[in-house]
Amino acid sequence: MRSNATGSAYDGSWYQSTNVRQSWGRGKLCHAFGHSNRKILMPTAKAKLPESPRIIERVQTGVRLERRLLKVLKGLAEYLDLSLGDLLEGIALHALDNKLPFKPATLEKIADLRRVYGLDLRAEDSHHLRER
Repeated sequence: MRSNATGSAYDGSWYQSTNVRQSWGRGKLCHAFGHSNRKILMPTAKAKLPESPRIIERVQTGVRLERRLLKVLKGLAEYLDLSLGDLLEGIALHALDNKLPFKPATLEKIADLRRVYGLDLRAEDSHHLRER
């Protein structure tokens, strides 16, 4: 038996302590359940060994986005305790693999942020946008 971040005991073969930022680094944004500085226990069929980190090179880019969309993305990044770049990277990698990037709880938070910032654009609008 080991103890988790709160001191509770658990059997490591059944529960795995996961950190959102660590999960993100392995390309698993879909497993984000909260803030990265809080450890979360997730039931797993079998505890997995951590994968070795992938060495990459990042470049600075200037990207133009619709104002309300950017506010929603920044709010979501803050909620998940990620940088905006990490969030966009994860969304793009999931999209390129035809995988859903978010769990239902995260989608609920996104819906809240869309309402707060008045974002009424949908995927089908993406080919019909014009700037003022």
